[in-house]
Amino acid sequence: MEILEGMNPPQSEAVRHTEGPLLILAGAGSGKTRVLTNRIAYLIREKGVNPWNILAITFTNKAAGEMRSRVERLVGQGGDSIWVSTFHSSCARILRRHIDRIGYGTNYSIYDADDQKSVMKNVCKRMQIDTKIYKERSFLASISSAKDELISPEEMLRAAQGDVMRMRTAQVYREYQNELHRSNALDFDDLLFRTVELFDSCPDVLEYYQNRFHYILVDEYQDTNTAQFQLIERLARARRNLCVVGDDDQSIYRFRGANIGNILNFEEIYPDAKVIRLEQNYRSTQAILDTANAVVSHNKGRKRKTLWTANGQGEKVAYLSFQSAYEEAEYIAGDIKRQAAAGNCRYQDCAVLYRTNAQSRILEEKLMLLNVPYRIVGGINFYARKEIKDLLSYLKTIDNSTDDLAVRRIINVPRRGIGEAGIAKIGDYAMANDLTFFDALSRAGQIQSVGRTAKKMLDFVGVIRTFRAKAEYMSVTALLNDVIEKTGYVEELKAEGTEEAKDRIANIDELIWEK
Repeated sequence: MEILEGMNPPQSEAVRHTEGPLLILAGAGSGKTRVLTNRIAYLIREKGVNPWNILAITFTNKAAGEMRSRVERLVGQGGDSIWVSTFHSSCARILRRHIDRIGYGTNYSIYDADDQKSVMKNVCKRMQIDTKIYKERSFLASISSAKDELISPEEMLRAAQGDVMRMRTAQVYREYQNELHRSNALDFDDLLFRTVELFDSCPDVLEYYQNRFHYILVDEYQDTNTAQFQLIERLARARRNLCVVGDDDQSIYRFRGANIGNILNFEEIYPDAKVIRLEQNYRSTQAILDTANAVVSHNKGRKRKTLWTANGQGEKVAYLSFQSAYEEAEYIAGDIKRQAAAGNCRYQDCAVLYRTNAQSRILEEKLMLLNVPYRIVGGINFYARKEIKDLLSYLKTIDNSTDDLAVRRIINVPRRGIGEAGIAKIGDYAMANDLTFFDALSRAGQIQSVGRTAKKMLDFVGVIRTFRAKAEYMSVTALLNDVIEKTGYVEELKAEGTEEAKDRIANIDELIWEK
């Protein structure tokens, strides 16, 4: 059978075992992605499963794209009907259709980390919390952890039991959620939290998706949190055809809320589960695997697994210890310089991995001192760049004017002569009259304290309403180009004439380019 060609016995067994709960313990480099994609192809071609009855959850959008393209190559027509996505993308897709059942509009906004900070800043200001003592980021971290565990503000309040700090955090959590709801917005944690809430509140919606997804596959299961487990458990409850793939030895996201118990306790939750171990490594030499096996053997509570390879023994692993970060960086830079000078490698063949971004500074200093060329991989996320967030905020406002954060962001971008004092007065009026910020702007002519700025605010409201009318018949790309032209956003950047402005214009071109 073509789908099983070249597979080792455990891989083949994992592909063919299709019914009931299945735990695949996949060691590093053991071909788990191939097993997942071939398993999907096997379900479709050999078991006659409809592609749209399969849900595959991956950890990243990149992994989802890779899996989708592999499956389409294997099964051909119909492969694009398989639902392959991340947890958050899947939940966003479900909520776009059904979130009105739990009190939100289906055109809700999704707030990123910067948006969350802005909301929290407003909450703390309104609650008169001294952010020099009680840090905004600490509140956000506590709220995120609570949502990972599906704990609501009310549940947090009840659990506080007179603890002043926990009570304050719960009150901030409650007001933060109220602020999001007023803006018809969700943060990333809400995507999971609200989907579980939707399933629990609306059994008919859950039943619909249970009937939709007959077979569910989850990758990187060791990094799932409680909310993700609860979501998958509900979806798989009807047919129990749940296949999870993971490696407890590679669980590194506890700081992000990952619950290692999800994989360690899988057989307790599903007593009839089949367990298959993928232990043959195709990536490394035996010397590297022996080192890794020796280290992870000391982990407590791990699943038994020993990696091996047919790639040969290979060179021994070198380990060096240094007294300081400076000594370490000096050795690394010097060793790269020596190896390149000896002709053993090119500079582009070398990579330095470090744990935190702050560690790059010392390495960079040493590399520069030795004239070793280098580049830092990473930087500001494309969608976190100012110009991109500005233009997306225009689209958000056109689609969802209840998104106060988006409206506030663009009300004076490009500059319209609307100052912070005027914006604050509109905000106060909105709060006092239980209005959205945009609705309060539309009444600017009735607010005496705003003064002459009212006309500029009303002009802004008119511009947004014009764009909204055009959105009925324009494509997103055409609408975005119209926003750029009518607001003069790019013209203002061109007038700056700086290299930074040119880079920002290039980013805008990348955003609107139809791929």
